[in-house]
Amino acid sequence: MARDHRIPPKINFDLTPLIDIVLQLVIFFMITTTFRTAPGISLQLPGSKTAQSIATPELRVIVVSANEIYLDKTKTNLAGLESLLRKRVSGSSASQIRAVLEGQSGAEYQLIISVLDALRMNGIENVGLITRKEKVVQ
Repeated sequence: MARDHRIPPKINFDLTPLIDIVLQLVIFFMITTTFRTAPGISLQLPGSKTAQSIATPELRVIVVSANEIYLDKTKTNLAGLESLLRKRVSGSSASQIRAVLEGQSGAEYQLIISVLDALRMNGIENVGLITRKEKVVQ
């Protein structure tokens, strides 16, 4: 009787190069990714000595002019703001919604008050105003 004295070949997959490539891809995508929280609008916010940082709001209103108002990322005007707010608030408790109002520093006072009125008429009472912190000169 003849015996087969050959050793069966061992098959191994080396995953090290694959892991290296995946790690390099992850690092590449982390470096090249940018995150934006608001539309790319350049605003000159008014200054305040008592400005405070707040958590990210549920609702963000950006006022540039009467014809350029953003509700989150949706562009509208003063007339269309109320209908957008009504759609956004429907089905939820408006008193629980927090809103933040950002206004151009040169925006008319009446325009800001009109936007605040639109928010309050839709039941949103918790509204904060965003300002930039002024440097105190001593």
